Formats: sequence, C-alpha cells, structure tokens
Amino acid sequence: MFKRRDVLVGSTAMMVAGGAAQAKLPDTSVWTAYDLGSSGYAEASGIADAIMKKQPMKVRIVPSGTSIGRLLPLKQGKANYGFLANELYFAAEGTYDFAVPAWGPQNVRVVLARPAANAMATAGDIGVKTIKDLKGKRIGYVKGNPSVNVKTDAYLAFGGLTRADVQVVWFGSYNAMKTAVINNQLDSFSSVTTSANMREIEASPRGLAWPPFPPSDKAGWDRIREVADFFEPYRETVGAGISKEKPVDLVGYRYPIIATYANTSADEVYSLVKAIDESMDLIKNITGSAKNWAPDIAGKPPADAPWHDGAIKYLKEKGIWTAEHQAWQDKRLARLKKLEAGWADAQKKFKGQGDEAWVKFWDDYRVKTLGFRPTGE
Repeated sequence: MFKRRDVLVGSTAMMVAGGAAQAKLPDTSVWTAYDLGSSGYAEASGIADAIMKKQPMKVRIVPSGTSIGRLLPLKQGKANYGFLANELYFAAEGTYDFAVPAWGPQNVRVVLARPAANAMATAGDIGVKTIKDLKGKRIGYVKGNPSVNVKTDAYLAFGGLTRADVQVVWFGSYNAMKTAVINNQLDSFSSVTTSANMREIEASPRGLAWPPFPPSDKAGWDRIREVADFFEPYRETVGAGISKEKPVDLVGYRYPIIATYANTSADEVYSLVKAIDESMDLIKNITGSAKNWAPDIAGKPPADAPWHDGAIKYLKEKGIWTAEHQAWQDKRLARLKKLEAGWADAQKKFKGQGDEAWVKFWDDYRVKTLGFRPTGE
C-alpha cells in the first residue's frame, strides 16, 4: 500500500488560451515524489499549491523512499506524474532494479527537469575535506533506489574509492539516512543541498560538510562518468552550509524531474507546463532552487529521458525549444526505441531461468548486441 497525502482540493479545469483545441488540467491528479522532508516532496507540494491558487484542481501526492515506489504507481495507472530523480534514466534504459522481467525499458517522458546540484552530505565532525577522505567511513545506500546508489558509487569513484573502501550501510528509505547521520549511525550519503533534511543535519551537533568535486580534477571526473555519464561540474551557491559568498563545486544533474508516460495526453501535459510557467511568481520561493522550474531553464535538454510532446509544444510556442534540442530529442527517442526492440529480442533468445539469470543475460545483451556500456553493480 502506498501512503497518500491530500494536499489540494478543487475541481475547476484550466482552458489553454490562444489554441484552437481546448486543453485542460484534470480535475484530479496523483503525483509521486520522494519522502516527506525531501526537496522533491516540498517542491511537488509547493507546485501543486501554486497551481491551485491560479487554477484549482485536486492533487494527491504519494511519497516513497524508493525508485520502484515512485514509478510503479505511474506504470499501474494509479498516478499521473512523478517528481523523480535518476531512476527515470534507469527506467528508460531498463537497468538496475528496472532490468527485471517485470520492468524493462519504459516508454517514459520528461515534462520539466530542474537543474540541481548533488553531492555527499557529510557529517561535519569527522574531518572529511575531500572525497578520498571518505575511505573507511559509514556511507548510506537505499534498497530499491538505484538513483541514490549509482550516484553514491559515482561520487566515491571521484576520490578513487569503491564500496569495498567504505562501510556500506543499507536503509529502507531515503529519509531514514538523515536521522541516522544526526544519531551518529551514518557519516555520509548523497543529497541535494536545499532539502529540509540538510538544514536539520546542519543544525545538529554533528554539523554538515560538502566535500568538493573540483572541475580541474579531470581524472576524477573521468571516473565519475565511467559510472554514470549524465553528470557535469556545477558550482552551487544555495543550500545548507552554502551561499553566494561560500560556493562549493559539486555535481550537476536534474532533480526533481517531472515525468510521465508517453501515452499521457499531450493537451494535459501542455496545460501543466503552462500552469507551472504562469505560477512561477509563487513557485520560485518554495525552495532555494525552485526558481529553476521556469520553463526557459527546466525545459531544455539534456535530461534522463525524451521530452513529452505536450511539453515540446508549449516550449516551442514560447521560443524555448530549439533545433539543437530537437536533435537531442530525436537521438534520445532512437535510443529508447532501440532498447525496447532489444528487450523484446533478448526475451526471445533467453534460455535461462530466474530473475538473476535474466538480469545478467540482459546486461550482456545490452553491451554485446546493442553496444551500450555495462551497468556495473
């Protein structure tokens, strides 16, 4: 069962102005997000509330601490949109937890994708100054959450470390790691800088530190991209323990990503992007980074999956979507179609039994037949 939380009430629909066809927001919508206390949940709630004040509708938010928990309601048709992290990439690729027979490459789409910084949120009382200093420390991982776990692997790789070099501590949800740091049961885990969780750690007796990822460390960045290739250097100026006066070089990616399946109505997605754009006066103050939800920032590739046609329609009308963006979109769609076809072909050729045997077969197939990189751990 999924824990649900009503955050909005209303029933009026929004009509899209200026178009021949009538597009509207639904009377009700269900969104998934990270746990309570995360920036993803805070921004999902804040965006829903802002849209209600402009164009009321009823939204129900389903928080979950795992990637599967955030995507399964979308797959089952029980939720309409997800405020996701890099699990969207893994779902589109059919890798990690999405490599099992029940999943495979998912025909998912991006609605908007906010640029963000991420890094290793580290207790301030253990003397860690660089990523390599995390050797031997207690590092948090979350069961069923490849988005967290692959980022953590990549960040350790920056310092030349692997899971074998640290004390891996497993958790059942993302939010539990914050409490574990405060209670001195954990030393570090991957996080955005602006969540309420980070403020709590910063205010705790242990304090908070952010080991940097200097852009000048080319070898470190090469090691990160060997694990996952969607990261870039990002100088963060907002967050717990960070400011314009005290910026830190961290890791850039997209979070949260508003995502849905390709078969979601293009008119509905168009209306959602339009509603967000017209509510930015309220949205921009939700968190320190919420101003980056503006479509001229969050409506540009690259991201973790192809963009939705309804979003592209609105972005084109606003003069945001360029020929370069469309070229990226075409390439990303071609990759997804190749993966979907490869999945079907691999299933026909698979002669083994059991999920574990299939996952190994599929990973080998992706590398040897499709020409994609191995997923690793």
